[in-house]
Amino acid sequence: MDQGIGAWIVFNALVLGLLALDLGVFHRKAHSVSTKEAAIWSAAWIGLALLFNLGIYFWKGPRPAVEYLAGYLIEKSLSVDNIFVFIVILGTFNVPSAYQHRVLFWGVLGALVMRGAMIAAGSALLDQFHWIVYLFGSFLVFTGLRLGIQRNEEPHPERNPLLKLARRLLPVSERYEGQRFFVREAGRLLVTPLFLVLLVVEATDLVFAVDSIPAIFAVTRDPFIVYTSNVFALLGLRSLYFLLARAVGKFYYLKMALAAILMFVGVKMVVAEFYKMPVAVSLGVVVGILTLAVAASIFRAKRLTPRELSTAERR
Repeated sequence: MDQGIGAWIVFNALVLGLLALDLGVFHRKAHSVSTKEAAIWSAAWIGLALLFNLGIYFWKGPRPAVEYLAGYLIEKSLSVDNIFVFIVILGTFNVPSAYQHRVLFWGVLGALVMRGAMIAAGSALLDQFHWIVYLFGSFLVFTGLRLGIQRNEEPHPERNPLLKLARRLLPVSERYEGQRFFVREAGRLLVTPLFLVLLVVEATDLVFAVDSIPAIFAVTRDPFIVYTSNVFALLGLRSLYFLLARAVGKFYYLKMALAAILMFVGVKMVVAEFYKMPVAVSLGVVVGILTLAVAASIFRAKRLTPRELSTAERR
């Protein structure tokens, strides 16, 4: 690792400290997260991410700082698609609002571990086998095309194979037991339905990581920048969920924007051997696509009647 083991230890210690403070102090008691609270936490996580970006600038220079910001924005934009699926998962299993933060907290913690392993593996593969770049790039273009043309079909988390396997192998309690994942009844240790929801959340994030991690490698090959930008985007995912859960349906053109971003970074990876696009240009393209999608979605929402908008959001 170019930065040395010290930078990795310090950064992960910082992340663990932030997570401990989050769960052990601010969210020690289960409660429904209000929109105001979610907005404050979203601003706090974004502020920390940008503060770290400033630290990257003074530590490593302008180019790594721009690479970090581009990677953070790509991961942040792709995470909005995660939020839609999380809404469906938590709604399908009727998870009480007071316990949703706990599920997402441990889901994000598991995602950090999985993505760290995937980033390490991806970095090693790119170092050893240069042709992997073309595989990653082609995969992103294909994923973007598929995302752009697919119909808005409702996901069915209850059909998840991991969930079916867990129900077959593990003893499951009949009801939610507060915010606990395990409970002991008549001397038997049982998993609660909340634990099964956590498994589905983890499996879902693993699927999304297959897209997002190669996308960030299109911006930078520095594993530290890839990892830290990914981590800060994930840390803010929970608050973003509670902030956008009721409004995500209004962003009608967001899925097309995500498809365009995936195809753009995929093409960028494929042609990098012949043309190295400046990172600042890549950042501008990503910001431009997202800005255009959000503006068009807001304009569309204002033109629809409340009844038409409600129908569109359900879709």
